[in-house]
Amino acid sequence: MPSRTPRTLLTALAAVALLAGTTALTAPATAAPAAAAATWDTDRAATAYAANPAAVTASGSEKAGTAAALAFDGNGATRWSSNFADDAWIRVDLGSTIRVDRVVLDWEAAYGKRYVLEVSRNGTDWTPFYTETAGTGGSVTAHTYPQEVTGRYVRLRGLERATPYGYSLYSFKVYGGEPAAASTTRTNLALNHPAYSNLYQHAGNSPAFVTDGGWPASLKGDSTRWSSDWNADRWVSVDLGATSTISSVDLYWESAYAVDYLLQVSDDNRTWRTVYQPSAAEVSARRANVQAPGDAAGLHDAVTLPTPATGRYVRMLGKERRSFYNPAPSTAQFGYSLYEFQVWGTGGSASASYPALPGEQSGSYQTTFFDDFTGAALDRSKWRVVRTGSEMGSVNGESQAYVDSADNIRTDNGELILRAKYCKGCTKAGGGTYDFTSGRIDTHTKFDFSYGKVSARMKLPVGDGFWPAFWLLGSNVDDPSVSWPASGETDIMENIGYGDWTSSALHGPGYSADGNIGARQTYPNGGRADQWHTYAVEWTPTAMRFYVDDRLVQETTRNKLESTRGQWVFDHNQYVILNLALGGAYPAGWNQVTSPYWGLPQSSVDRIAGGGVQAEVDWVRVEQKR
Repeated sequence: MPSRTPRTLLTALAAVALLAGTTALTAPATAAPAAAAATWDTDRAATAYAANPAAVTASGSEKAGTAAALAFDGNGATRWSSNFADDAWIRVDLGSTIRVDRVVLDWEAAYGKRYVLEVSRNGTDWTPFYTETAGTGGSVTAHTYPQEVTGRYVRLRGLERATPYGYSLYSFKVYGGEPAAASTTRTNLALNHPAYSNLYQHAGNSPAFVTDGGWPASLKGDSTRWSSDWNADRWVSVDLGATSTISSVDLYWESAYAVDYLLQVSDDNRTWRTVYQPSAAEVSARRANVQAPGDAAGLHDAVTLPTPATGRYVRMLGKERRSFYNPAPSTAQFGYSLYEFQVWGTGGSASASYPALPGEQSGSYQTTFFDDFTGAALDRSKWRVVRTGSEMGSVNGESQAYVDSADNIRTDNGELILRAKYCKGCTKAGGGTYDFTSGRIDTHTKFDFSYGKVSARMKLPVGDGFWPAFWLLGSNVDDPSVSWPASGETDIMENIGYGDWTSSALHGPGYSADGNIGARQTYPNGGRADQWHTYAVEWTPTAMRFYVDDRLVQETTRNKLESTRGQWVFDHNQYVILNLALGGAYPAGWNQVTSPYWGLPQSSVDRIAGGGVQAEVDWVRVEQKR
């Protein structure tokens, strides 16, 4: 659903003393030869099959004309069709051990509803790296970042077919490369090594792409690059695997290059030493190069360090982003965008690996927060009242001002009441004038937490443009170096006035606003939103599971989210929010109302003016494992 918190852009970091060094700014025409750039997009499975047809094996095939080899022959019109069994499988021997960056599956109509992609070093012991539980066919790209997926064999193992036929694949593509080994002679120690960043735009622009050996000769285009979110305080780093002696660094930038940045080294990935920064003259020239996005190209920074540096980790820390005409004379800044990060020197080790991701928590659930609203007034030791113009600004084109008033927020007979009120032109807040007031409360600074079951029993108003919500927001949302959607948002329940359904959603980098990861649920057996229902999410280190009346309505795993959409940003504190909004982007997107208020028709205005439009909450509970 639409965002609620405007993005805040971070200003440039404080100046750092210039360290002497040299850099060559190379025009796109002199980028590395095509042969060097080609390796990143080589289909290693097709190459292995061409070299050795026996590299491909499967549990079986429907007939001779749909043999397993046809998924690897590079012909998009031929296909493998398996034996008619849920547990059918197909695998390829790549011929050497590589770090797998991504796997692309092109399904025919007989696709897998549930299946697993696995990797093995020996063809016997398998490790899953992508699990599909609700496949819909088509073309699926499963990125491996930030998992350690290194091996010689890759297998698709079926769990459940979507049709009575077998699994049918037009193509099964595997991309990746051999990690750079330890070297006593000067080499690119970063090639196919683990890379990291604080934030990135989406799965197709993860840090893994900066070490895959590829960049377009023109230094233009979207392929094989890391792209940060739109913030100056962003970095990307490489693990060389062992302490190394570093003599130079090559940065192949897309047009959204860093105007100013630091190159840093570290022994432990925590304490960093700056070894290079562009000169003031270089920064000035880069800053002055303002163009329209479609006309702009990237840069190749060939940096020779004044003195060889030692360390295991190397980082580019951005300080200032390039500006673009948007359109001229107005300018805008986007994220940093880097095709390739080469680190030249001696040392290193091919054993560098991504750390294991968190698993499920142990323990049993215990209640850590509860409010049944039986007090005479809202318990402000548990809840913060949010006001427009104070704790938040106006968002999403909504028509109400949130105020701290018993007319809008009160307890009554063991229930929390959030009520909408109408008075034309009566409310001044945050520099604006509002015709509506309503209530919003949250637990920020009172109860911020990580992981658990979060639930509430609620009865909702039904009517076009009434937008009650029960949700969680990352506690770091107000940090300008993070902001939304990097903070993460978990919408446990939203309703925009329709009586028969509600929605749930996750928002983060690469999956926010209308591009969220969400689901709609329809009440069974004629149920309605204006009846009492329990809405809940179970938030764990590995998944988000949403429920209505104990019925699972959405499940999103960390594995699938990071493989196909973007960064999992639900590993830090969030807080609970309850609110009743009026009109705005989400309702308007459905009801198409533009007057008298966006998303809020006159019939709904009349109901608010008549009184009684309110969201009711019986109780709120958070349970955590202890």
